[in-house]
Amino acid sequence: MINSFVSSAQADETEKVLTVTTMDSAIDLTPFINIYEDATKKLTYKDFSNPKAGQQFKPLNKAANFGFSESAWWVKLRIVNHHEKIQRVTIRQNYPLIDYVDFHSQQHNNTWISYSTGDRREFSTRPINFMEFLFPIELLPNTETTIFMRFESSGPINIGLDLQSETSLFDTVSSNHLITGIYYGGFIILVFYNLLLFIAIKDRTFIYYLLYLASYGLFFAVMNGLAFQYFWPASPWLANQSLIILLSLSLIWSLQFSRSILSIKDISPVSNHITSGLIIVSTIPLFISPFVSYRLIIIPMSIITILCTVQLMAMGFIAFSRGSKPARYYLVAWSTLLIGIFAYMLKSFGILPHNTWTQNGQQIGSLIEMVLLSLAMSSKVNEYKKGSYIDSLTNLPNRRSFDERFSKEFDNVKGHKQGLLSLLIIDVDNFKHYNDKYGHSQGDEALKFVGKKLQSTARKNTIPSRYGGEEFAVILPNTSSEQAHTIGERIRSKIESDNAQQHNLTVSVGVATLEENNFASHHQLFEAADQALYYAKENGRNRTECFNTTIKDRRTTSC
Repeated sequence: MINSFVSSAQADETEKVLTVTTMDSAIDLTPFINIYEDATKKLTYKDFSNPKAGQQFKPLNKAANFGFSESAWWVKLRIVNHHEKIQRVTIRQNYPLIDYVDFHSQQHNNTWISYSTGDRREFSTRPINFMEFLFPIELLPNTETTIFMRFESSGPINIGLDLQSETSLFDTVSSNHLITGIYYGGFIILVFYNLLLFIAIKDRTFIYYLLYLASYGLFFAVMNGLAFQYFWPASPWLANQSLIILLSLSLIWSLQFSRSILSIKDISPVSNHITSGLIIVSTIPLFISPFVSYRLIIIPMSIITILCTVQLMAMGFIAFSRGSKPARYYLVAWSTLLIGIFAYMLKSFGILPHNTWTQNGQQIGSLIEMVLLSLAMSSKVNEYKKGSYIDSLTNLPNRRSFDERFSKEFDNVKGHKQGLLSLLIIDVDNFKHYNDKYGHSQGDEALKFVGKKLQSTARKNTIPSRYGGEEFAVILPNTSSEQAHTIGERIRSKIESDNAQQHNLTVSVGVATLEENNFASHHQLFEAADQALYYAKENGRNRTECFNTTIKDRRTTSC
């Protein structure tokens, strides 16, 4: 990766020195960091400018990740340029959420170039207009350059330094913008996509997901410094408070979205109560963050985040165990994100090193999560689509489903100019009187009972539907008039016998059959079956009658 000779040597028996010749790509500075902890927070770079004071620095020998620390941390870098020309390079600090970052570079005439920046200072204090910290320096030929950097923050102190050549810096910035563009391009597409779904379907699940996407997408913009650069560069206070606010909103809407898409309220009331409690807890930081220091609130906020992630996974497993289809995509989606979250949290507490994977773990996981959650939402849309064709009371196909299927079956027979198609129209006898006598609740149970008998009594290739009210329809492909009459009688007698001891529920059945092109349209076939049903009602109910098109007055006769 480095097309040059790079070596480290011991100086003053303790300090590490980076020696470079020609630089064509970035150099990780972690192995060359000399570190000093300033518990007083009062030292300046001048206190280390003499050789004896500088010996207080010790080689790091590990990742420069100190978690939440009350101290200020000083970094000393000694870089020797063995090239014959001046090398213009940039030192990059890749973690943007550090309150105060001070940079001091010693020049050949013993003067110093200093920059004081950080996300508690206005964005204009940065020497290069970029969301990460970039400090340009010149390495003079055959000269050692000494650099001191001071880090202080109420949040985690993660020091991730590298030395960038002009070429590698261009590549780094370009790659960073490409990744950011891909992420937020997908994010914006998903926001508008789910907004359109919400407008079309009017279900709260989609608006919860939309709010989750918006808050979490903005949260990442704060995390990677993009929001500070473009949204509020003159407001360090808002740059820091927005992190807590958006994290709280992300937790609230992720919990609300999850219990909605997984229907947790119906399948696990206990888990639903736990989720409600966590939503309340996650709301508290929204109100207290303006009055409490970042250091005091960020650690409890981290613990709340861990508890919420555990609950999110628990809801997924509960829903998956109950057969929820969206739960399959949901579990995989959240697993990828939660792995990234835990990696980032462990890095924040100093357990894992600060590197590209731990720093961007949430964003990497989020990219995968958004795609998979879109699949979960698609599954939800399919459920809605299916639900729009299913009668919620009887669980049979509804009128819409019947109309589409009946028309299709009719056209199929007419198109081939052969085959048979029969239709049963079934109506519950005296249903209004039944409702008045036994109540609407028992009326609903009666309709459910009829629906179950249609499903269990009819043949496998039959298509029963609830047409509306107390009326049902059964499409019978490849069924003659005689066979349809037999099926109708079987259904009628089964309903009568199985319910006789309760409320004497009975039905009347009308039958019509398409054969030899005796009907010009499916509407005519339906009207014929309906006339047969009417005839059954006129002749005493609780009977099956067939329509016979050979009779001129279109009266019905026995099949």
